[in-house]
Amino acid sequence: MSSETIKIKLVKSPIGYNKKQKAVLTGMGLRKLNSVVELVNNPMTLGMVKKVNHLVKIVD
Repeated sequence: MSSETIKIKLVKSPIGYNKKQKAVLTGMGLRKLNSVVELVNNPMTLGMVKKVNHLVKIVD
């Protein structure tokens, strides 16, 4: 993993959570449980992770 990207894994289902949080996950490209996406490490991405930190996990 390079320093410019981070891998994010969806570890909890967004069912029953706010529509905005579901939209954040869709915007990040996370649709299915245990799916992993690699995104650019910038303040925008980190803000999205912070908004749904109870649903996602940063993996090495």
